[in-house]
Amino acid sequence: METEKKQNVFSNRNFRLVFFGALVSELGSILYSFAVSFYILEISNNNAFLQGLYLALCGVAMLVFTPVGGVMGDRFNKAKIMYLCDYLKGGIILLGTALMLLFREADAHIAVLFAIGILGHSVSGVFSPASGALFPHILDDAQLQQANSYSAIKSSLEGILGIILAGILYAALPVYALFFMVGAAYVASGVSEMFIRYEHRPSDEKLTLRLALKDMGEGISYLKTKKAILAMIGAILFINFFFAPVTGNFLPYFIKTDLVQAPSYLLDKVLTPELWSSVFSVCIGISSLAGAAILSARKPAEKCGYSNALRLCAMSAVIIGLALSYWLLVDRGASINAFLISFSIGCLVTGFLISYINIPATTVLMRVVDRDKLSKVSSITSIGSQGMMPIASVLAGAALEGWGSSVLLAFCALGFTVTAILMVFNKRIREI
Repeated sequence: METEKKQNVFSNRNFRLVFFGALVSELGSILYSFAVSFYILEISNNNAFLQGLYLALCGVAMLVFTPVGGVMGDRFNKAKIMYLCDYLKGGIILLGTALMLLFREADAHIAVLFAIGILGHSVSGVFSPASGALFPHILDDAQLQQANSYSAIKSSLEGILGIILAGILYAALPVYALFFMVGAAYVASGVSEMFIRYEHRPSDEKLTLRLALKDMGEGISYLKTKKAILAMIGAILFINFFFAPVTGNFLPYFIKTDLVQAPSYLLDKVLTPELWSSVFSVCIGISSLAGAAILSARKPAEKCGYSNALRLCAMSAVIIGLALSYWLLVDRGASINAFLISFSIGCLVTGFLISYINIPATTVLMRVVDRDKLSKVSSITSIGSQGMMPIASVLAGAALEGWGSSVLLAFCALGFTVTAILMVFNKRIREI
C-alpha cells in the first residue's frame, strides 16, 4: 500500500498546488470566454465578423509573446513566471471591468474587451510555455501520463460544471459581476502557485534581446533534429485551422441567430439559448472525462502518432456529419430539435477522441524532449499548432457574414478530413 501511495501523483505537493491553482484559474477562463463570446454578439447586433476579429487579435497576441515565454521558461523559475502572470491577468480583467462600469456605451465596452483580450492573451503567451514544461521538473517520468490524465479530467469537469455555471451566471448576473469573479479567480490561482518549490538552476548569463533571439534559434535548431515532432506540428497547424471556427465562430453565431430566432426549440421551457451552448460543452466534458479516466490507469504508449491520425479521421467523420445535419435540419428548416440532438451526440464522440489524442501526444512530447529545452520547444509547438487560428477566426467571421453557417461548416469538414487522411500516410507521424 505504501508503494502505491508514492506512485500516485497526488502524493506530490507541487502537483497538488499546480492542479488546484489551475482548477481555479481555468474555471475563471471558461466563465470569461463564455461571457465575452456572447456579450460581443449581444452589444454589436450579432456582428460575426467583429467577434472573429476579436478572436483573431487575441490569437495573434498570444502567438507573438509565446516565444518570449519559451525563452523565459527555460531560464527563470517556472513557478514564479506562472504566479506573476496570473496576478497580472487578474489585474488586467479587474481594471478593465472597472473601466466598463465607468464608460457604459457599447462602443466603449467593445474597445475595453478588445484591450483586455489582447493584453490577457499576451500574458498567456508568456505563461503557457512555463506551465507546459513544469511537470517533468516536479514529477517522475512514470507519473507524466497520470498527471496529464488528471489534468484532462480536471479540464473535463470544468467543461461540465464551468459551462453550466457560466450559462446560469451570464443569465442571472450583470456581466461586470461575472468579470470581477474571473479576475479574483486568477489572483487566487497566483496565491497557490507561489508555494510551488522545485530545484531551479538560474542561468549565469544576463538575459538580453540578443541572447533571447539566440535561445529561440537554438530551439528551432533542436526541433530540426526531431523531424517527427515537426511533422506533427505541421499537421496540427491545419487541424486547428479547420476545427477552431466550429467552436469559436459557428457555435455562438448559431445560438444567437438560429436558436434565438426559432419560434420554439427542445427544452425551451428549461434552457435559454445560451444554456444550450453549455449542454454541448457538458457533452464534450463528460466524454473527455471518461477518456482521461481510462488513460490515467493505463501504461503510456511508446508511440501515438499513427493512432492519433486514425482518431483524427474519426473526428473528421463527426464534423462531416455536423455539416450535413446543419444543412438538412436547420438551413432547410427540417428540425432544429433534431440538430440539437445530433450535435450533442457529436460532442460526446468528439470529447472522447480529444482525450485519446491530446493526452498521449503531450506525454510523448514531455518524454522525448530534453528538459532544458522543453519550454522553448513547448512555445514553438504552440506557435506551430495555433499559428493559423487567428486567420481562421477572421475568415470564419467573414464567411458567416457573407455565406452563412452551411458554407463555413462544409469548408471546415473538407479541410479537416483532407488533413487527417494525409496524417495517416505520413511516415514521420508514425515515428512519434
